[in-house]
Amino acid sequence: MDKFKLSALMLALFAANSALAANEDSTNQSPSTQAEDLEIIEVRGFSRSLIQSLNQKRFSDTVSEQISADDLGALPDISMADALTRLPGISAVRTGGQAAQINIRGLSGGFVFSTLNGREQVSTSGSRSIEFDQYPSELISSAAVYKSPKASLIEGGVAGTVELETASPLNNDQTHKFVANVRGMYNDRASEVSDATEFGDRISFSYQGKYLDDTLGVALGYARLFQPSVATQFIGLAYNDTKDVDGAVNDTNGPLANPENEYISEGFELQHLGGEETRNGYLAAIEWAPADNFKLKGDAFLSRFDKESFARGLRVKLGGPTAAYANAQLDGNAVIGAAVNRTSQSYTRVEIVNDDNQDFDEVDSFGVNADWQVTDRFSVNADVSLSRAKSNFRNGLLWSLVAEDANAETPVFDNNVAINYQLNGLNLPDVGFNQAAAFSDIDRVMVSKYGIYPDQTEDEVTAFKLDFKYELESDIFSSVEFGARYSDREYSRKRSVFEYGNDGAFSATQPPLRLTDDMASVVDWQGEFSYFPSYLAIDLDKALNAWFPDGTPEPVQTWGNADGVDDAQGYTTNYSWTVLQSGSVFEDVLAAYVMVNINTQIAGLDLSGNVGVRRVETDQSATVLENVAGDARLGAQNIVDENGIVNNLYAPNVLGTKYTDYLPSLNLNLQLNDNSLVRFAAAKVMSRAPINRLAGDASANVSDDGVINGSSTNNPFLKPFYADQYDLSYEYYFEEGNGTIAAALFYKNIDSFVETLSIENFDFKGNGFNVPDSIEDPVSGEQVATTNGIYTTAVNNGEGGYIRGLELAYTQVFTFLPEPFNGLGANASYSYTESEIESITSLGGDTLAQSLPGLSNNVFNATVFYSMDDFETRLNVRYRDEFVSEQVAINEQVVNFDAETVVDFQTSYRFSDSLTMLLQVNNLTDEPTQSYFGSEQRTGTTQYFGRQFYLGFTYSH
Repeated sequence: MDKFKLSALMLALFAANSALAANEDSTNQSPSTQAEDLEIIEVRGFSRSLIQSLNQKRFSDTVSEQISADDLGALPDISMADALTRLPGISAVRTGGQAAQINIRGLSGGFVFSTLNGREQVSTSGSRSIEFDQYPSELISSAAVYKSPKASLIEGGVAGTVELETASPLNNDQTHKFVANVRGMYNDRASEVSDATEFGDRISFSYQGKYLDDTLGVALGYARLFQPSVATQFIGLAYNDTKDVDGAVNDTNGPLANPENEYISEGFELQHLGGEETRNGYLAAIEWAPADNFKLKGDAFLSRFDKESFARGLRVKLGGPTAAYANAQLDGNAVIGAAVNRTSQSYTRVEIVNDDNQDFDEVDSFGVNADWQVTDRFSVNADVSLSRAKSNFRNGLLWSLVAEDANAETPVFDNNVAINYQLNGLNLPDVGFNQAAAFSDIDRVMVSKYGIYPDQTEDEVTAFKLDFKYELESDIFSSVEFGARYSDREYSRKRSVFEYGNDGAFSATQPPLRLTDDMASVVDWQGEFSYFPSYLAIDLDKALNAWFPDGTPEPVQTWGNADGVDDAQGYTTNYSWTVLQSGSVFEDVLAAYVMVNINTQIAGLDLSGNVGVRRVETDQSATVLENVAGDARLGAQNIVDENGIVNNLYAPNVLGTKYTDYLPSLNLNLQLNDNSLVRFAAAKVMSRAPINRLAGDASANVSDDGVINGSSTNNPFLKPFYADQYDLSYEYYFEEGNGTIAAALFYKNIDSFVETLSIENFDFKGNGFNVPDSIEDPVSGEQVATTNGIYTTAVNNGEGGYIRGLELAYTQVFTFLPEPFNGLGANASYSYTESEIESITSLGGDTLAQSLPGLSNNVFNATVFYSMDDFETRLNVRYRDEFVSEQVAINEQVVNFDAETVVDFQTSYRFSDSLTMLLQVNNLTDEPTQSYFGSEQRTGTTQYFGRQFYLGFTYSH
């Protein structure tokens, strides 16, 4: 990285600040002769990390933000997601109450490119955005967010590039360094969830050592997190149907097809979530520097994140347009409250759900890097890396329904279902059920269906990179860099299924299970949810052992009873989606770049930066099964599933595209004086479509009422997102070197987006989809003709627009104040982001425009901290206003999220140079997550996670 031409004062300040940050005991000796007369003030803890980060930002050649820790294990955050959200212009979406994916400058995680030690990282998310909560902060020594790119950076971040770094042991000041963290954890809402775990722990150890006259360095690290996963939630479901509920004369405000109708919701869920999360992270690095001009480093990072959770409660299915509605309350043209009764034609019901989810994620990253200073002017860097991720998500669903008498010889489903509900905006709804007493009655509730829906993914990229740098003798250009990178990536997905029973009624051929006292217990709601009706929590293992005495069958990938199958082997359901949604994506990328580093003067002012171009060739393809109606001339083959069932309708194929991109970039940094500088950056950037959206997965499913809905939300021909972006910023660093004020303007002109289109009344059969002409009604047993519904598909929409905004940041350690106030400090940032880009949603009924996923107009982050002698404390507040993101219900739904303010608190006391005690409270105000469908009156999610308390000790030596 090129530095500015520094004046003697700047060099002195930089040297002094480096000394403050790196060695708290060296307060009597200056690090360079240029700083001999400069007073050095000892700074510890959080203040020290801030000063380090400011220096890294100050001398960066791009627009960036930095996080620094002097030791492994020094960052207090649960994961790197939490740490990154404290930076200007960065916010996070909370999953399970904690930050997982980050948004940069109003763009969601899909636009964020991430590296570890400069190497591309794959993800267990199925997309290109990594799950930052899989990266323990204890094993990361620094992080940088590049908001403007340069040609030498790997392409892929329209929003920005996050670069995580692990330890370099030869750069450690001490010959040997050992750090240990031990903390206990408690969630104050876990007691409200039956069977939830209340306590957890967080443990980490790390060692850095130098040997053989500081020519051999070793770093080892281990971090373990065990914590309860707790939430209590209400989730409203999408408005996916219509009915004339008000009987108004000449009503023309409804959907085009039926303007007299109003939009009605699929239903809602009342649930307790509980479980345990265990993350084990491992780090190893070895560095060898046999000569001053050569260094060889090998490193490995592994993360194992296992989540076992349950979701229990009530799922209300209102029953569609054939249900009887009375006393409907409307928000515009959408029903937000009514008395709903089941009819002989509707599927109105209340399901008692006891879902069991397991998610086992693995992330591995390996690399070898050689850095050779061939001559005084010429250097070579070679890097070989492997990043791979595996995810095994096992979604187990257990449905129970209310019987007239569970003890009857042939139990009968209770058709007398009446539901009263009234949504209350962002507050919890009013609900009432005529069957409420039965939900907790073992003589009424019977297990009706069990389903397992595994989703297994693997993602792996192997990369080779070669970089060269040559120092120039020039008054304008200091050096030239050039290089090439080749990567080979493969993503694969496997779907499978096992189902038994019926979730809409009682099956005669797969009868329901009679519960016994040892299988179930009554669960009551507490706190804000205490007025909801009690229900039965079912011991999954005991219920399944009774229902399947020979053992629960394993899920399989199967055609089932699909068209094109001669012998369905007893299957009565079309499971072709398990085969069609399985497959592989292949991506080969060859990139080359050239970049000239600038170091000159204009009008007596120092100017530095770089200008370059990156050329990228991409070859992407995916396996697909094309429905060719069994025509052998079109490639039809016998496709055999895991059960040996043969389907002859499909032709296997590999489809894809190739494209070449040129990405120029310019970064200029003008030093106005010793304390202030102006940065300007311009570049063309790209972000490829999420890797899982390149897969071929066309499928169609038939709902309970015979409506066919389908999707091909993936497309192997999807091109990247492209944007031209510009940055202008001003940074002022205080004379004392203990703070900064910064302001930045940014503008991105995005060419196009991947958009999901919904086509109503789509002719599924006419377009080659494998769908039936009729299905059996679960209540009457009669055949009911199927009707065409909605087909969703993904395209590059060719329409883009601007994203623009302002960022302000202020940091200062008030060392100039008299004691004891000289330990005070503040770190604050504000960002305003706006965009003309909108997406269309109809999940709330009316077709509405909504903002980009991840975009909050206003984001504010502030930390106030204080340290005196061995005591330190800080309070962090993070605010973001409304934004669009996904809520997970029966299916993923993109909805509007309400503004939220998250407060964290931390305090510590240092008993000695080696031992520190720490108390930490996350989500201090128990801020809920709340969402809605376009209008706040159309409630989406109201979810409480609880406060997390941490108490423990840090030992370093």
